Amino acid sequence: MSVVASILVALVALLHVYIMVLEMVLWTGPRGQKAFGLTPEFAASTKALAANQGLYNGFLAAGLIWALVHPVPEFAWQIAMFFLACVAVAGIYGAVTASRKILFIQTVPAVIAMLAVMFA
Repeated sequence: MSVVASILVALVALLHVYIMVLEMVLWTGPRGQKAFGLTPEFAASTKALAANQGLYNGFLAAGLIWALVHPVPEFAWQIAMFFLACVAVAGIYGAVTASRKILFIQTVPAVIAMLAVMFA
């Protein structure tokens, strides 16, 4: 992977680590409530669901980090493309079912990173 592609993959991974922390740790606090537009009551009643979502975002980040550190470039490429595609699809689903801004927060960066990986 090129340096640019690696940086973009790393940024998508970091974004998903941040989302994981928001959903698993900060969901009921002011930062989590502001990020997702939640009332304190709704945040409290959905805390377990949010933690589950956060765990999945952590898995996406882990897969992208795996792609960055894998020693075989051909396999690292496949890992990166798989997990970036998962991020893009999750973003599309989130945009359709929850908030359109998810398309720009998740899908667009993933697609840009995919293009960089493809043409690296």
